[in-house]
Amino acid sequence: MRVLLLSDTHIGLDMPARPRVHRRRRGPDFVANLKRALAPALRGEVDLVVHAGDLFDTHKVSASVAKLAYDALGEVAEAGVPVVITPGNHERSELPHSFLATRRNVHLFAGPSTFECEVDGVHVAVAGFPFQRRFDRETVPGLVRATGVQHVPAGIKLLVVHQAVEGAQVAAWDYTFRPGKDVLAGNDVPRGFAAILGGHIHRRQILTVDLRGRPLPAPVVYPGSIERVSFAERYEEKGFARLVFTPDDDGGRLAEAVFEPLPTRPMVVVRIRAQGLSGPDLKEVIATRLAALDPDSVVRLKVEGPLAPGGVRALTAAQVRALGPATMNVSLPRASTRKNRAPAYA
Repeated sequence: MRVLLLSDTHIGLDMPARPRVHRRRRGPDFVANLKRALAPALRGEVDLVVHAGDLFDTHKVSASVAKLAYDALGEVAEAGVPVVITPGNHERSELPHSFLATRRNVHLFAGPSTFECEVDGVHVAVAGFPFQRRFDRETVPGLVRATGVQHVPAGIKLLVVHQAVEGAQVAAWDYTFRPGKDVLAGNDVPRGFAAILGGHIHRRQILTVDLRGRPLPAPVVYPGSIERVSFAERYEEKGFARLVFTPDDDGGRLAEAVFEPLPTRPMVVVRIRAQGLSGPDLKEVIATRLAALDPDSVVRLKVEGPLAPGGVRALTAAQVRALGPATMNVSLPRASTRKNRAPAYA
């Protein structure tokens, strides 16, 4: 069985319903990559699509934004490829405007449940549950029991979760998750699954052992996010995963895993030493640094050092937008110049 696994698409990020500023938005990048990731399913190259959570960036997305995501997934379902989706933490464990996803071949894990289908004569059971913010050692086995998957005779069984599992790593400094109130200990998941298909971790990886080196009951596959959501991810390649499973008497096994990259815009942190610079001088320095970058970049400016009188006025979002190409996104954190101010997103 061929599975297309994607996660953390964050549709709705930087897509305000009534934008007060006209500039390039990052939201269309996420929608475009969602459609690129689903293209193999539309070409008939997979048997099942699994979305492992954070389909949306927030639970407050508008119906029009939600429709963009549901229509893309619905097109796959209408082409005959089943789609299963689990809610993530950004959706507060409940998919917004879920009535828009009501179509044949689409299954939402509104609670612990199991989706069943037949692939080339093999019965397949996909269990899952929404994101859980707090749990103990008994929570996960209880949730798995609540799906009813243990009573389903299937040659391939999969578990879909939007959780951090111990040993998963994120960010440039390789932060490693350890068991806690919001992190699954790898061996808390019952045996009998071919794989655990995971979201929530934005870096692609496959976990096979716990932090003590003991084999996990099943490999945990994270496809990562489809776009760079934060600057902590600026060095990471983004995409989705293609997985192949074969059946057996113990829930099947993962036979192949291939990561498929997607195009992403470069993310760059630009540090500017501004001590003593006047407003015009600071603008000139910023303009010079931005001109040296790919005009498609997503940029975070970090202006360091006390500014000369009038220098702070040069750091407004509107002025920064005028210094770079219209195709560039520039964020300007205020913390380095003024306290208790929210970032200005240019």
